[in-house]
Amino acid sequence: MILTKQEIQKLIKEKKIILDPFDPSSITPASIDLALGDKLRVFNSRNSKIDLSEELDYEKITKEVDITDGFELEPGELVLGITKEKITLPENVAGWLQSRSRFARIGLMSHITAPFIFPGVSNHQVLEIFNSGHQPIILRPGVRICQLILEECQGEARYEGIFKDQ
Repeated sequence: MILTKQEIQKLIKEKKIILDPFDPSSITPASIDLALGDKLRVFNSRNSKIDLSEELDYEKITKEVDITDGFELEPGELVLGITKEKITLPENVAGWLQSRSRFARIGLMSHITAPFIFPGVSNHQVLEIFNSGHQPIILRPGVRICQLILEECQGEARYEGIFKDQ
């Protein structure tokens, strides 16, 4: 069951859902808008091959860049962003990251794959940001780039995977 604004506000007030920093205006009728942080990870080279394996470490094939003054995302380019907000969910609420329609209409995919957020998570979320349009798009920190859709789980669980402290 997807949580609506009233239920999200209730869980935030009860401190069962924590967003840091939190802006009350980011809550929409059935989601929470999340902002882009001030750092991106860009891929080192378009000409090198990536050997797909369980040991793949994205940090070894990317470099971190500061985007305080903006970042020009070229058509066909993929970068890794991170949410400004640290998100903490209770053990009975999971989430889904989705692009916002206002930006999808210009070809910006703010989160193209792996949208599931485990219950019990407490971290910033990495965004796989892709420009599928025909013109460069300037990314700016603080822009509400995606939305978090929350749903109640049957039972409880806690994420303990390799990205739990990102």
